Amino acid sequence: MLIVRSVVYNILFYLNLFVHLIAAIPTFWMPYRCIIEVAKSWGRTSTWLLRVICGTRVEIRGIDKIPWGPLLIASKHQSTWETFGIISLFVDPAFILKRELLWLPLFGWYAWKGQMIPVNRGARAQALATIAREARVQLARGRQIIIFPEGTRRPAGAKPSYRFGVVHLYAEIGVSCLPIALNSGLYWPRRSLLRYPGTIRVEILDPIPPGLDKEAFAQRLRDTIEEATARLVAEGERELAALGYDVTARRRGSRPPSAAPPEDEVRSPDSRAPRVP
Repeated sequence: MLIVRSVVYNILFYLNLFVHLIAAIPTFWMPYRCIIEVAKSWGRTSTWLLRVICGTRVEIRGIDKIPWGPLLIASKHQSTWETFGIISLFVDPAFILKRELLWLPLFGWYAWKGQMIPVNRGARAQALATIAREARVQLARGRQIIIFPEGTRRPAGAKPSYRFGVVHLYAEIGVSCLPIALNSGLYWPRRSLLRYPGTIRVEILDPIPPGLDKEAFAQRLRDTIEEATARLVAEGERELAALGYDVTARRRGSRPPSAAPPEDEVRSPDSRAPRVP
């Protein structure tokens, strides 16, 4: 039954995406906020389908902690779900995303129309300067900038690998950073078609005020997100175990949040070739 429900959901997920892509064509001649609203609709309907078909609910904790106005949002990234599932939590979000996504027909054009911030990962230091410049433009409009600090999806329970891009951006733009922890990777594992029943838990954590030095911010962000994520993953594992699913193998190779990061994780501010988000 799990496989059947997962297949049905995946078909409807992409059908829903296609319908929204076609319905959004008139937004090319409208203000950019219109395509943002279409994206929110896609996120809400995809999440609704996930609940109805797969029995996967979503619980949002700490929504009252979201500040009003311009903001940097640093979210844990475990699955595809958070690329659409957290959009509707914010008034006017703008994602930092891979430049290559702009090359996709329709999807990329809409990302450009929505004034998302593309990253040329091959440009390294130049990319950091470009991200900061584009982020300032969007923040001046009161937007909320969403970044995945690890740059790519990480399995639930995997050792963290935070990149320097979020640290550089925080230091350059001078706004509060809102950390987000989640356990979506347990229910929507990366590189898998399976969608497990249960509850995706998203926890919005206390904002980090601007003005911290880079090293202090990097440590605080990582500790805050990882400690909350570990707790949410443990909750999810207990829930899935009660439903008869064994997902503990996905945590193979995990490391406690308090352990020292390996050399290739959060880079120091004076690194000559920092990895971009």
